[in-house]
Amino acid sequence: MKSFVLYNSELRRKVEFAPLVSGQIGLYVCGMTVYDYCHIGHARVMVAFDYVVRFLRSQGWQVTYVRNITDIDDKIIKRASDNNENIGELTSRFIDAMNEDAARLGCLVPDQAPRATEYIDQMQGMIGSLINKGHAYNANNGDVYYAVESFEKYGRLSGRKLDDMQAGASERVDVETDKKNPFDFVLWKAAKANEPAWQSPWGNGRPGWHIECSAMSTCCLGNTFDIHGGGGDLLFPHHENEIAQSEGATGQTYANNWMHVGFVNVDGEKMSKSLGNFFTIRDVMQKFMPEVIRYFIVSSHYRSPINFSDMALKEAKQALSRFYNTLKLIEGEEAALIAMQQADQDLITTHAYSVRFNEAMRDDFNTPEALAILFEITREINRALKSEQWTEAGQLARVLKELGGILGLLQQQPDAFLKASADEADNNGLSEDDVLAAIEARKQAKASKDFAAADRIRQDLLEKGIILEDSKAGTTWRRAD
Repeated sequence: MKSFVLYNSELRRKVEFAPLVSGQIGLYVCGMTVYDYCHIGHARVMVAFDYVVRFLRSQGWQVTYVRNITDIDDKIIKRASDNNENIGELTSRFIDAMNEDAARLGCLVPDQAPRATEYIDQMQGMIGSLINKGHAYNANNGDVYYAVESFEKYGRLSGRKLDDMQAGASERVDVETDKKNPFDFVLWKAAKANEPAWQSPWGNGRPGWHIECSAMSTCCLGNTFDIHGGGGDLLFPHHENEIAQSEGATGQTYANNWMHVGFVNVDGEKMSKSLGNFFTIRDVMQKFMPEVIRYFIVSSHYRSPINFSDMALKEAKQALSRFYNTLKLIEGEEAALIAMQQADQDLITTHAYSVRFNEAMRDDFNTPEALAILFEITREINRALKSEQWTEAGQLARVLKELGGILGLLQQQPDAFLKASADEADNNGLSEDDVLAAIEARKQAKASKDFAAADRIRQDLLEKGIILEDSKAGTTWRRAD
């Protein structure tokens, strides 16, 4: 295992990671509330922690990756009611959709994906402990609240102080009359008519949102674990409340490190349904290939805000095409291809480019620097090919693919990527068969010495986004970047 540095949101600085158990990492990431299709912000969280896990495992760490599923929540109840649909049917449908989206983005399946409804008993046990220790109370309306003033360190993650916070900032319900303090947050909600409910010592009801993650994370990873992650929007109040609940119940440090992924903006504005700039992953995949979306996410540091736009995704496709064009050239040179296939794994691991790549990633998962190194490799491959240094070109190509794989990139067949289109309408509906038929017609025109017709076919394809490339081996094609 190699040591690495990460930015701890609680300490507001980079720290060298120190595991609880040598060689092992317990990682818990707040997942999705499954009442709708996942949006591009969810994609960023999925992809960011996917490449974190991939890299750590490549460095020899044994990572247990847990990403929860919130399958009981106010929004879920409302959506199921609006649809006249059973809650279980609604959540199962969107869990399947979430898993499909994650798979298309190239994300590994988490080791555990606990669902909130499977941990009701554990949540009740934690709530009971909080009541017994004076951290929670049963209100007159049947709800159970966490008393934030009972936890001296409340606000340490976000840097906020109770005295400075506005009323209601830490709560998602409107009625506050039964709270002892306006900042107290709900742990257990009393049952309402026509809503799902479970029996409890405090009456029938259901858990509050915050307690769900405290119960699931500690059950899966222990009272204290290595890294807790999630979107930056969860830092306060969700993660702040998790700390208060978990440490209040166990008396132990909750998570040793906190990682938060930056926001996604759309054309410079925060993504929001009210602003009409809200995009699901499936919306975006209708126009752009999944690997293009992944590259767009990887190209920015996970903590930085990113600006989502069609232009940014087009630039991502152009960048990926550069890599795949070079790998396609390797396939066209038999000696280079053999050298790539036979490259020694020790050579790949110890190569200067691999060393630099790993150093960049060990510095708080610096993917922009890691990608810059991949571009350097690509330039060196092209230079080696031009000078017919086939062995060097092939070995470098293997390094490129190995390092790209750690980021979840460059694992497609080059020809497949370069010919693919997320939306064939963008290419006037031209299928591969259409393109091959046009290439054959052009070939026949050239054989008949009708060069004007051959040129017209080539230009017509170009106007439709198809680029022809002639070589001694024949004519190949790809879609324009």
